[in-house]
Amino acid sequence: MTGIPAPRSPLADEPTALSLRAAVRKVPLEEHRLAGRVFERHEIAADFTERSTGVPAKLSSRSEMVVRYRVPDSLIPVTLGFYGDVNRVRSCLPGLPDRANHESVAVLARAAAPPVYVMRPRERWPEVDLNVLPVLPCRNAKPSITMGVVYANQCGVTSMSAHRMVVLDKTHLMLWVGQEDGLLALHADAMAAGERLAVSVNLGPPPAAMVAATLASPLWPAGRPAMAGALAGAPLALSAGVSATILADSEIVLEGYLDDTVHGGHPVLTVTAMTTRPDPTYHALLETGRERSVVLGLAGALSVAHALGDDLVTDVHHSPAGGTPLLVISVHKRCPDDDHRLPEIARRVFEHHQHGELIVFTDDDVDISCAEDVLWAIATRGTHRSEWSRGRAFVDATVPFGRTASQSR
Repeated sequence: MTGIPAPRSPLADEPTALSLRAAVRKVPLEEHRLAGRVFERHEIAADFTERSTGVPAKLSSRSEMVVRYRVPDSLIPVTLGFYGDVNRVRSCLPGLPDRANHESVAVLARAAAPPVYVMRPRERWPEVDLNVLPVLPCRNAKPSITMGVVYANQCGVTSMSAHRMVVLDKTHLMLWVGQEDGLLALHADAMAAGERLAVSVNLGPPPAAMVAATLASPLWPAGRPAMAGALAGAPLALSAGVSATILADSEIVLEGYLDDTVHGGHPVLTVTAMTTRPDPTYHALLETGRERSVVLGLAGALSVAHALGDDLVTDVHHSPAGGTPLLVISVHKRCPDDDHRLPEIARRVFEHHQHGELIVFTDDDVDISCAEDVLWAIATRGTHRSEWSRGRAFVDATVPFGRTASQSR
């Protein structure tokens, strides 16, 4: 690997979003585990699931440890589990509100901080070979990146989003891109102009970037990079890469372009450069693991609260037990009419939250982050209602207005 020159930046003394490497260093030693032997890539997911993971990957309600693995065919170690503890993630995001409601997300949106350009020491690999990275196989045995943060800019419009990717060969990745994703629009604009879209795939980015990259983009006019700054309490650091803008503190960055090449109906990224931080780590997320549920859950709760903009809602929470399909919403009723507002709120949530399947409404005396508390509310106050196709439903586990005293805790 060859070093990329890193002259001192005039912004070098300005605080920027906490890097994932720094965040991992903050995790207490008792929450770390070093795998005791060398693992083949296909063995890692099974070992981590068996020994360290919790709901939804395994029927055990526990937070995940940060586990480091060595593989025989790569000098880069694999780390799993950092995002598997919601309180650990929250500790890295000082701007993340304790509750997701209309007021708190409005404060978060006002704190949006545009990213800054910095210079960071990075090492460029002399040739591109994706097989050198210890990418783990997914269920279909193909090496897959569960959540890579893709950054692109076209004619002053920026996109930052998280995507699943499949390694096709040494220089190509297939990207799963949603129909409403900004990256798809930028790609279409570039193709219409007869150009290729330069992009960077950021692996092991700052935690604030990972969470912000999964926000519902149309709801946040400031843009996801600026919202990463709001979550981190400091701006996201960007750098000029070899051919594209990169997230400066990412452990590993793949640079390249999207053209009209497709595979199985999905766009294909041609990788033209690979850079890393000194002594990089490959941070993997299991496809069905708790880490993915935590990341998507934190971002999803903020987006749902922002979309609703309703002062009846006091908090929104995605339970890791159900992942993004299960949403728990706390409400505070002020009059009898509020008893009849829940179906309309549920309808609006389903309109904005395409993956939602079940909503549980509770009163605000229930800790909606505690599964036992939510189950208690369902058992003692719940009524099940279904007014949608595809199995969508909501549970009203609230006390009718005016009867609180008779059904107190």
